[in-house]
Amino acid sequence: MKGTEIKLGYAPTRRSIFSAPDAIKSRGLTKDRLLELGVSFVDIDDINPEGLLYDDKDVAPILEKFRKEKVDGLFVPHCNFGTEYVVARLVRELGVPVLLWGPRDERPDENGVRLRDSQCGLFATGKVLRRFQVPFTYMTNCRLTDPEFEWGVKDFLAVCNVVKVFRHTRILQIAPRPFDFWSTMCNEGELLGKFNIQLSPIPLPELTAQVKQAKEEGTEVKAVMDYCKEKMNICVTEEQLENVAALKVAMRRLADQYGCNAVAIQCWNALQGELGIMPCAANSLLNEEGLPVVCETDIHGAITAVMAEAADLNRTPSFFADWTVRHPDNENGELLQHCGPLPPPRPASSPPAAWSR
Repeated sequence: MKGTEIKLGYAPTRRSIFSAPDAIKSRGLTKDRLLELGVSFVDIDDINPEGLLYDDKDVAPILEKFRKEKVDGLFVPHCNFGTEYVVARLVRELGVPVLLWGPRDERPDENGVRLRDSQCGLFATGKVLRRFQVPFTYMTNCRLTDPEFEWGVKDFLAVCNVVKVFRHTRILQIAPRPFDFWSTMCNEGELLGKFNIQLSPIPLPELTAQVKQAKEEGTEVKAVMDYCKEKMNICVTEEQLENVAALKVAMRRLADQYGCNAVAIQCWNALQGELGIMPCAANSLLNEEGLPVVCETDIHGAITAVMAEAADLNRTPSFFADWTVRHPDNENGELLQHCGPLPPPRPASSPPAAWSR
């Protein structure tokens, strides 16, 4: 499963009463550190000679550049105190997640002069952003070489990806929720009106028609069957395996047709009458490919799965397992699985996908 690259707008800021040369130096050092970390970003070096945000007249061209580059988030290092109202105007108009940070100040010189006062500036900008009703992420006032800086930037990249995916989610809803499952009801209108999350509902016969067509064509279904025979222990009949493979192919085609990045399926019990199988294996195959599929038409579960994958920059598939039974003997909290698609076992040599700390 491929990861996702997030592009940041890099808009370091300063204020005139503090050292401009030191702010320019800090801007460059921060930029170099981002490059070391492999962060993709767009700077403002062509907007003014300093490459710093402090003049209100620069807000419009910076906005134009960042919008053209389609940045996913905004990083605003306070290279000294910063100009909070200019930052706030840029942030509100851009409408993407924003990260505030400033370098930890050195000791004042022998005359008591301070170079930056970046911590105080961060407090000021944060207060103004709250008055603008703009949410933001604050990263600990630290040095570029401190581990907190790397953690904070990488966590923010994950936040940007979650927001990006959340704002552009469309879920393929295959049939209504099972009658007995009131716990999985949702408000489609509210999801659309509040969050722009769209549903693409289809009836079960549209799915079964796609399953039939996939079986008649044969090529994709055979490829899935061969993959299952190579990777899995097959404990069902050849006909049932064919139906599992055809269901996987059909759901992928329908998700692509309706432009969906997740699927919620009514997994029982009408499906068993039509195809004679449970969909869990087909769901797992799609999850492994990076298309989250959840059971019991759980729309909120599908949204959660999409967000979980986005938080890992889409490097690792999520899984939607129904943990319902506490282990009868193990007191360490181990649970038993009731149902749901689980991912394939990860090889022992594979590192965890999460950022290590």
